[in-house]
Amino acid sequence: MRFIFLLAWFVFTSQAWANSERPNVLLVVADDLGYTDLGSFGGEISTPNLDAVALSGMRLSNCDTAPTCSPTRARLMTGADNQLGGLGSMAEALRPNQRGEIGYEGYLNHRAAVMPQVFADAGYRTMMTGKWHLGLDEEHSPSARGFQQTFALLQGGAGHFSALSVDGQPVTYRKNGEIVELPENFYSSEFYTNQLIEFIDSGRESEKPFFAYLAYTAPHWPLQAPDESVSRYKGVYRNGYDDLHEKRIASAKKLGVISEVSAPVPRIPGQPSWSELSNDDKKVAEREMEIYAAMVDDMDRHFGRLLDYLKSTGQYDNTIIFFLSDNGAEGSTPNDLFRRFVKHINACCDNSYENLGKPNSFVFYGPNWARAAMGGARDFRGSVTEGGIKSAAFVKFSELNNPGSVSNRFSTVKDVMPTLLQLTGISVPSGFEVPVEGRSIFGSQTAESEMGWEFMGARSYRKGDWKVVSIPTSQKGDDEFHLYDLVNDPGEQIDVKEQNPEKFAELVDLWKNYEREKRIVYPKFK
Repeated sequence: MRFIFLLAWFVFTSQAWANSERPNVLLVVADDLGYTDLGSFGGEISTPNLDAVALSGMRLSNCDTAPTCSPTRARLMTGADNQLGGLGSMAEALRPNQRGEIGYEGYLNHRAAVMPQVFADAGYRTMMTGKWHLGLDEEHSPSARGFQQTFALLQGGAGHFSALSVDGQPVTYRKNGEIVELPENFYSSEFYTNQLIEFIDSGRESEKPFFAYLAYTAPHWPLQAPDESVSRYKGVYRNGYDDLHEKRIASAKKLGVISEVSAPVPRIPGQPSWSELSNDDKKVAEREMEIYAAMVDDMDRHFGRLLDYLKSTGQYDNTIIFFLSDNGAEGSTPNDLFRRFVKHINACCDNSYENLGKPNSFVFYGPNWARAAMGGARDFRGSVTEGGIKSAAFVKFSELNNPGSVSNRFSTVKDVMPTLLQLTGISVPSGFEVPVEGRSIFGSQTAESEMGWEFMGARSYRKGDWKVVSIPTSQKGDDEFHLYDLVNDPGEQIDVKEQNPEKFAELVDLWKNYEREKRIVYPKFK
C-alpha cells in the first residue's frame, strides 16, 4: 500500500486578510543542507529553532528542487522551470554550445515575473541577505529584480569568515546595488541574520508588511566554523558515516518524514566503508563532519535570534515562514568539480588537521557523510536522482490546521511562489512570456504533480510516484532511461520498466515533451 501522510488542508481566499493585518513573509534557504540534517527530519545536530518552527508548521517530506544552486533559485524566484528563466545550467557550468541560447543566459532573465517584484508591487517592503547566484552585473542583481534592501553575495559560494573565493576568482558583494567590502569579524550566518534584522527593523514605522529572503550560504563548502562551535561536536561522529546513515534513516522513519520501506543505499563505487579507513583518515573525516555540524548548528542559532527579534516586536505570529534547502547534500570533492579548485586550494589554504575549519582552510566532507545526510535517497547534489533534489522543507503560519503535520504530497520548489501568493492574498501575475507553472501546496489537487530535470546531460522526469532517470555514460551511467517506483523503492535501486511498460512509455514521452517545450540544450564536452 502506498504510504500517505495526513495533509493539513488549509482553505484560503484572497479576502482572508480583509479585516486583519496582511502577513509578513520570511523565506529561508539553506545551501547544500542534507535532507536529514535537522532534528525535525531525523538528524542529531542541534537545531532547536528550526525544529520549533517545523514542528509548529507543516513539514513537506516530498519536496523536490533542481540538482544545483542557481537553477533551484531560478525556479524559486519565478515559479517556472530554470531553463525558461535563464539558468538552464549554472553560469559557471555553461558550455560553449549553450551560451547565447534562450534560457541559457547565465542570469535570471526577464521572461517571467519574479517573486520580490510581485510582492513589491503589492505594497510589501522587500529585502534579502545572503546568496543571490542569479546574475553578477548590477542590472541582474537583486536590487534590479524587486528587492528594495539587499546585502548579497552574487556568486555561488565564498569563505564564511572572509571573501575567500571558492576557485581563486574574486567574489562580489552588493549592498543595495553597490559593490561593498565585507566588514571586520564577518561570519556568514551571523552577518546575514544581523543585516536582515536591521532591514526589517528600519521600516517598521511604515506599517507595511515585509517580504524577507534569507539565503544562508551555510553549510556550503568550504567547511568553516568558529572553534567554539566545532568543539560542541567533538566525538559525536566517532562511529563513522555508515553508522550515521543507519541512525538517520531510523530516526527519520520515526518522525514520519521518510517511508517505512526506506533503507540504506549503497556507497558510490570505490568508496570505502568506515571500518576500512585508517585511524588517521578516520580522524580527519570526523573533524570534517564536526565542522559541518557546527555550521548547521550556527545557522540555527542565528536563525533563532531572528525569531527572538520577531517575537519581541510582536511580528512573529503574523509572519509566514517557508524554509527549504536548495538541493541535496554536497557529496563532491574538489577533484569532482573543476581543476582550478584543486590548484586554488593547494595555493591558498592550510588544510592541516589542526587548521581544519579555520578561515584559511578549504575542505569538503565528501560523498560518505553526504550519503548519510540524504537518508535513503540515492546520490547527492548535482544528480537528477532524489539525493540531488530532495529538500528538507516546511511552512508555518498561524492559520494552519493540524500544526506539526507531515505532508507527503509531491511538491516542488516551483510551488513556493504560488503558495506564498495564495497565503498573502496576492494574485498570481499574468501577461508574462513565461507563466507561473507551480501550484500552491494548499490548492486542490486535480492531477498528479509532474516535474522534469536536466543537468550536465543527466535527465529525469517524475509524475506522481513514478520517475524515469537517464545518467550519461560519462557519469558512470548507461544513457538509457530506467523506471523507478518511488513508493516501494525510494532509493531508486530497482528498474521496473519491464514490469510496467505502459508507465515507462508514458514517462519517456512526457520527458520528450518537456525537452522540447523547455528548449533544452545539452552540453557538449568536446
